[in-house]
Amino acid sequence: MPNRAQQIFKPEFRLGLGGVSLGNEFNKHTDKEAEATLAAAWDVGIRYYDVAPWYGFGLAERRFGHFLHNQKREDYLLSSKVGKLFKASKNNRHAEIYPLSDSPNDIIYDYTADGVRRSIEDSLQRLGVDSLDIAFVHDISPDFAYFPNGWQEQYEIARKGAFPALSKMRDEGIIRAWGIGVNTPLPILKVMDDADPDVCLCARQYSLVDHVEAVNKLFPAVRKKNVSLVIGSSLNAGFISGSPRYNYGAENFKIPPAAIEKREKLRVVAGRYGVDLRTAALQFSAAPDVAVALVVGARSHQQIAENYNSLQAKIPPEFWAELRRQGLIEADASVPAAPN
Repeated sequence: MPNRAQQIFKPEFRLGLGGVSLGNEFNKHTDKEAEATLAAAWDVGIRYYDVAPWYGFGLAERRFGHFLHNQKREDYLLSSKVGKLFKASKNNRHAEIYPLSDSPNDIIYDYTADGVRRSIEDSLQRLGVDSLDIAFVHDISPDFAYFPNGWQEQYEIARKGAFPALSKMRDEGIIRAWGIGVNTPLPILKVMDDADPDVCLCARQYSLVDHVEAVNKLFPAVRKKNVSLVIGSSLNAGFISGSPRYNYGAENFKIPPAAIEKREKLRVVAGRYGVDLRTAALQFSAAPDVAVALVVGARSHQQIAENYNSLQAKIPPEFWAELRRQGLIEADASVPAAPN
């Protein structure tokens, strides 16, 4: 029998639009550009949208909400994050973390039961909608650099507060499912032992460049627990498609030499088989049996079209076989089905 997430993520929700770019993390975009991007996503049939209060310190939720509140709520799937509250302040610190967001807000970390309820209420107000489908507890992970006393303290607060509160909210019908949204596998492995999540957002952990730990440790564990995954950042924040950054954070311009080397090897094989590497990367990340959706960011209508078309493209099975032969993908990694 399908698990809860598999029942929620119907085929029309398999491709989602992520909100990082439209929260102005990488570049400054206008409200008009954001609206055009969201309209383009809707026009090609994208019906899953993933945002967070963190993205632009509220900016992404406001932009997504401005578009989505004009659509029928039953026509799309919506997820956001909990654990970070925002409060307007004239002396806010947004310039230190999200300098391109022009946000008036300061951040408060709150992974308590009351905190996650407040977080959801605040998100609904910014979005202008009446409900969230999925709530992800955000960034309780070793890579998150902004916690005052480290991630484990916040995780423990969430274990006692956010996790049981979200299970209760799910059982009450306030949300349909919950999990955590993180950039490393350890917290996902932990939460499955400590609570009863339905689906977790697995960001930057399953890409053509970086997937060893996901294939060998994370995926077997989620199968055993009957938990599903939403795969995010399959391009490592645009790195695979040529952006001058690798993943997220203030120092993402410091790209590991091993990542650059692997990208070059992937490009060579892709060129030999006439395959667009960006297309291959998206299809690779969408292929695992544990994945119920792939979330991809976009900053323009052109990128929306590229994302959509990449998932329709046909890739020869010989390409994947060559990557496996050269050790560029794991032996047990899933690859897309051969085209008809």
